[in-house]
This record gives sequence, structure tokens and C-alpha cells, in this order.
Amino acid sequence: MVMMMGVLCAVLLMSCVLLIRAQVEICSQCPGNLRNGSEVARLCTETSEAEVVGRCCVKPPRGDIIGLDLWNCSISSLDSGLHLTAAIAVMDLSQNPLQELRQQFFHGLTGLRYLALPVNISCPGGNESWGSVERRLDAWICQDQQSTCNVTGDVAVLCPENSLCAPDGPGYTQCVCAAGFSGYKCMREGSFPTLMFFGILSSVTVTLSILLWCTQRRKVKSL
Repeated sequence: MVMMMGVLCAVLLMSCVLLIRAQVEICSQCPGNLRNGSEVARLCTETSEAEVVGRCCVKPPRGDIIGLDLWNCSISSLDSGLHLTAAIAVMDLSQNPLQELRQQFFHGLTGLRYLALPVNISCPGGNESWGSVERRLDAWICQDQQSTCNVTGDVAVLCPENSLCAPDGPGYTQCVCAAGFSGYKCMREGSFPTLMFFGILSSVTVTLSILLWCTQRRKVKSL
């Protein structure tokens, strides 16, 4: 059991290290420091314990990026490896030669409340996904992300029984199980068996690790 927990902790630690490394690369993608007076700089000033890292505003202790300023970075496309989370609140992508921006890029960014885009790219999710949409000379400004769970018509969200609609980023929704239900289409009554799930996952991980170690060691000895 101790060995299983050790392997699981090692996997989680490696994942955190890779995520932090990816975030550092995002913050240093553009030369120069964070612009004084920008929305990201203002966010960092107003947020307790937040600190500036390159072009980012980062919130300890996990180092989540809550603000990202890629203004005027000569970016023609966004790297699919950008690992942003729901913690991000402000993002500035304006003054860049972006030709298109995939809607999927904003999937899961439920905390995003301010977004600046080049004039040729409209706000993700459409105007109904934002409380305010403003066209300026050099940017589209999308502010105050709105949930589209309560919209009517063709885009109305229909969730199965025992589940509720919840926002999942601008233009995105998800169906989450109501309290006391879990499983496929929330048809299983009772909470998700977390301990059993992670116990099985840890056992499979340890077994595969031992099998791979023995197999590779045998190959090394035969050389």
C-alpha cells in the first residue's frame, strides 16, 4: 500500500512539474515586461499575494496563471500546448496577426472575465456569452463571461435527468450530476467511489511499472 501511494505521489509530482514548466514558457514567450496600466497589471495589483512573472500574473501557492498579456507579440497562431486553467481571469491577445482562433482554446476557462482580441476575431461563444462586447480601434473587448445554460431556442442545453447544466468556458456548457447521483448519465444513485477508483488505478499503475521494469531489465541483461 505504501509503495502504491509512493508511485501515485511521484506521478502527481511529475505532472505538476511539467505543468509549471509549461506555464513558465508561456510567461516568457514574449520579450519585455508586463505593461504598466494594462488589465493584467491592474489584476496583479488588486489581487492579494499575486506576483508578476514575465508577461503573466501568477497566484501562489500553486502558481496558477490568473492574467496573461500577449499583446503585440507577433503571434500568428496559438500553441496548442498552452496549458491555461479555469483560474485565468484576464487575457490580452490583441495587436497580433492571428488569422483564426479555435473555439476549443477557451474550453474550460470558466474564470475568464476580460478578453482582448485582434479586430478580425470576434468574442468566443458569441455576444450572448459576454455581458459586454466592445469594438475598439485596435481590439475587440469581451467582458463579464455569462453562462449560456439559461438560453432558449436552438442552442438551449438539455441535460439528462438527475443532472444540471453548468458553464464550461465561453460558449461551452457541461452537464454535472446533481447531489446524490453519479455514473453514466447520472443514473447511479450515490456518490462516486473515489477511494475504490484510485485504489484500482494505483494497483494497475504499480503492476504495469513492475512489468515494464522487469521486461526492460531482462533486455539489458541479454545485450
